[in-house]
Amino acid sequence: MQRIGLVVLPVFQVMCFDALSAFEVANRKADKNLYELHVLSESGGRVRSSLGMDVSTEPFDSGGFDTILVSAGMEIPAVSSSMIGLLRDASGSTRRLASICLGAFVLGEAGLLDGHRATTHWLFTDELQRRFPKSKVEMDRLFIGDGNIWTSAGMSAGVDLALGMIERDHGAELALAVAKGMVISHRRAGGQSQHSALLNLDAKADRIQTALAHAKRNLHLPLSVEDLARVACLSPRQFTRVFRSETGVSPAKAIESLRLEAAKQMLEQSRLPVDFVAKETGFGAGERMRRAFVRAYGEPPQAIRNNAGPLASI
Repeated sequence: MQRIGLVVLPVFQVMCFDALSAFEVANRKADKNLYELHVLSESGGRVRSSLGMDVSTEPFDSGGFDTILVSAGMEIPAVSSSMIGLLRDASGSTRRLASICLGAFVLGEAGLLDGHRATTHWLFTDELQRRFPKSKVEMDRLFIGDGNIWTSAGMSAGVDLALGMIERDHGAELALAVAKGMVISHRRAGGQSQHSALLNLDAKADRIQTALAHAKRNLHLPLSVEDLARVACLSPRQFTRVFRSETGVSPAKAIESLRLEAAKQMLEQSRLPVDFVAKETGFGAGERMRRAFVRAYGEPPQAIRNNAGPLASI
């Protein structure tokens, strides 16, 4: 049985428990105790969360844990010298040390990010890189597992990190069963963007939302302005005007963003041929998709797939 310890700092964000829940569900789905779960703090006792709730914790004993997760609140945390010492001691005996959101700053203060790729919430990635220049901070990643150091982006990305660990420990089938058990709409690979194309477009008008939802469901179709305007029950001219007013971009630019997001996800989470991905997401030819990827991400599709590494589902 693998012992998992979640270290909580004062005013920690309660969504960190979602990550522990993934391991709990894994025990149930496997019908045996794969993981033993512990909530830890520097000296034990009750620790107050950002919502004002107190949770009971055990003293952080640096020995005997397979995996240690560190969670903080919604501001960069102050880290005591004793906590730094505990984490440094743990790094010699613990198979994985991980952070959820701004917990990355705690690992950084302990010197554990040096020489490692890392991520955190996109609002704080520049500051993480500034404070810990010996690390390589990657802004637009949901989570990164680099050797024994794992880091995740904000809030819900802790679940994606935990699912990645479960897959690494016990295979993709169990990780998928856990995701289904937690009613997660789809597995998100670590390399997936922290930003959602639909969320970025942020259309308020029902007609534009309807058109965008139709586009996301039918990316394999041409999706001309005339097609989208018909779905929105507007003339092409009206549709284009309202669409730009609602989203700040043209319909063509928005559709390309949706195609890029879908194609990137397929590349990271499958081993489907690149040309097939291009066809399914509406790019048509692989070369057209390659040019779009280089413009948007600075890398061709194959490089995106390679960066996803072994955590991409096969």
